[in-house]
Formats: sequence, C-alpha cells, structure tokens
Amino acid sequence: MYCIHFFGKRVGGIHLSTTAISTAAPYVKAPLLYKGKVRELYDLGEHFLIVVTDRISAFDYVLEPAVPDKGNVLNQLSRFWFEQTAAIQPNHVVHTDVEKLGDLVTAPELLKDRIMVTKKAERIDIECVVRGYITGGGWRQYQKTGEVNGIKLPEGMRKNERFPEPIFTPAAKNDVGHDEDIPFERMKELVGADIAEALKEKSIRLYEFARDYCERNGIILADTKFEFGLIDGEIILIDEIFTPDSSRFWAKENYALDIEIDGMDKEPVRTYLAGSGWDKNSTPDPLPADVVEATSLRYRDILNRLSK
Repeated sequence: MYCIHFFGKRVGGIHLSTTAISTAAPYVKAPLLYKGKVRELYDLGEHFLIVVTDRISAFDYVLEPAVPDKGNVLNQLSRFWFEQTAAIQPNHVVHTDVEKLGDLVTAPELLKDRIMVTKKAERIDIECVVRGYITGGGWRQYQKTGEVNGIKLPEGMRKNERFPEPIFTPAAKNDVGHDEDIPFERMKELVGADIAEALKEKSIRLYEFARDYCERNGIILADTKFEFGLIDGEIILIDEIFTPDSSRFWAKENYALDIEIDGMDKEPVRTYLAGSGWDKNSTPDPLPADVVEATSLRYRDILNRLSK
C-alpha cells in the first residue's frame, strides 16, 4: 500500500508541494531491503538506492499524514553537506541524479531530489554524537549525574550553555527501540580502540566544520549525530548528515539559557503532541493540517538558510 496526501496551499509566501510521498515502493523496480521511519533502502546490485520519504515520526511512532517537502529537503541538505565535507571525510555518495536510474524508477518527477545512490558499506553499529551545547538528552543526564556519557562536567552548568570544546557522546545502535548512550570506553570495547579513536576524531572535525558554517548563516548547530561504515577497511561516512532529523539547529535570534529553545525542525509536531493529551503508548490521531504546513515550512526554511 502507498499513500499520497494532497495540500497545495500557499503559506507565508511559500508554495507547498501538492504531494507528500509516504513510500517510494510503487515507483522503484528494485528489491526493498529496509524500510525505516523515513528512509527506504533498495538493492541495485553494486550499489544501494536510498529514497527519502515525507514520513515523520515522534516518540517511535510514524505519524499521519506525511509532511510535504520534508523528504526532498532532507535529501538535498545531505547532498549539500556531503559535497561540502568530501575533502574532510570520504562518504558513500555515488550520485543523486534520478535520471541516471533509467527505467528502474517509474515516476522520476516524484522522486527527483529524494534519491541517493550510494556505495555499499558495512555499517559500524555506533551512533557518533557530538554535542556543542548542553541540552536535550545531555542536559537530562547532567541533571541526574553531573555527567554526560560518563564525561564528568563542571558543576553549575546551565541548560543550553556552550561547551568550551565539543564533546563526543556515542550511542550503541539498536534497530528496534532507542539507541543506548554509552561511555567512550565501552565504544572501544565494542568496535576496537583504533576505530573508536578515529570515529571520535572524524566526528568532532565534521561538527566543527558545520558549526562554523552555520554560525556564518545565523544558525547554531547545538548537536548532531553521524553514522559510519567500512569499505575495504576504509572508514566512510554514510546515512545522512546535518539535517533537521539528525541535528539540533537553533536560530541565533532564539538562543537563550535556561529555556526550551524552539528548534528549526519538527517542533510544531512536538508542541502539538505535547498538548494533545496523547499517551505516547498508542497510535496518535492524524496531525492537523496547520501543524503539517508549519512543519513543512520549518524544513524548507532550514534548507534555504543553509544552502543559499
């Protein structure tokens, strides 16, 4: 089954897409290997095909309806950042041109800007998280223990405070449920000391590059996460990079200490769900049209501000 939702409204001077793609399966003539919350992975033989849908999730539930433009924004941002960071860190991208797929795709106009053909890498099962500011899950850890992933931090830090230097706080990946925050020493045990040190160094260097770029464009990159894989023993950056789904972006004008900063991502969805009475243990009701439209605009805004 597949679903396309229709909107086609103008909001804030920006015309939203008329379609939101919940799955690419009807349009791709290749075996579907994996269907994640947002991405779908197809087998092209020598390569993978990643298609980014407009599905949106919260609290481990995929919500309805899908959000127009979300998928192509995520894919275009990843493409932009993979190009910008290629000299720093090799990545898995082969190309992002849907026309090169020929008759493997039956509706290229729908999948334009949503696809990425990639090299096949063996995933390293660690989520490489870099935090430049103490917020979110890091703040919650600090409140309880004074530490983040086993890193002892100074007393008296305030929510959203910037670290003097970014910190590396890995998580062990779980295909079902939440990833598990782990100390760096545990990461060494899982993947080996050499790979662990290399991933830490690469992650921090990538974060610092994007942090500085974002700052020049009026955006704070509070934290982010990466995934890496191996091809013939070489460490390759995979999955997505510096998107609103993998990173916490704040507009500089909204930055303040001791508050919950309105993020440049799916915050309208989170806000709506928080006030809806949803118990987080059952499938939520469909999102209202105004929440969907506001979320779509958030994603378009971050793309316009970062890739201009």
